[in-house]
Amino acid sequence: MSDDPGRYLAAGPRVGLRAFSPDDAGEFTARARESRELHRPWLFPPCTAEAYAAYAGALLGDPARAGFLVCAREDGGRIAGFVNINNIVRGAFRSGALGYGAFAHAAGRGLLTEALGVLLAYAFGPLDLHRLEANIQPGNTASRALVRRAGFRLEGFSPAMLFIDGAWRDHERWAITAPEPRGAAQRL
Repeated sequence: MSDDPGRYLAAGPRVGLRAFSPDDAGEFTARARESRELHRPWLFPPCTAEAYAAYAGALLGDPARAGFLVCAREDGGRIAGFVNINNIVRGAFRSGALGYGAFAHAAGRGLLTEALGVLLAYAFGPLDLHRLEANIQPGNTASRALVRRAGFRLEGFSPAMLFIDGAWRDHERWAITAPEPRGAAQRL
């Protein structure tokens, strides 16, 4: 299976980010089913074609969301995970909230770490965002380590923030802002 670098919106040495498409339903849902043990109780990606169609359709049809498949370039572009920017607000705020997950076959290989770096460059570049936030359940040590590696800072704690798996769950708020343009401090 060959990898075509031109199909990605943004890419790093080992991963490429591309938009969701209806054609990805079979591979995405198979990976989601294989990854249930890894994802639970934190994450519930769509595991059926119908659920995938609704999920991908919402990402593609909503200007307040941007969804990307993380593709492993070394594996011919196979889907390794996903990163989404939700609740995008423009204007003075220029912010969004992250959602992400690696699939079990790709976990522990550093692919999502690279993908998050690629996403940050894309979000703070072509998408013209200033701030991204990741809301993480305190017990999700892998997710907390991922955002820490990417340079996010812990900003606070939100009790009973999101309704997940039948209950309101506490979350830590992690955030990162776009780097200052070169020379910005000297212009002041």
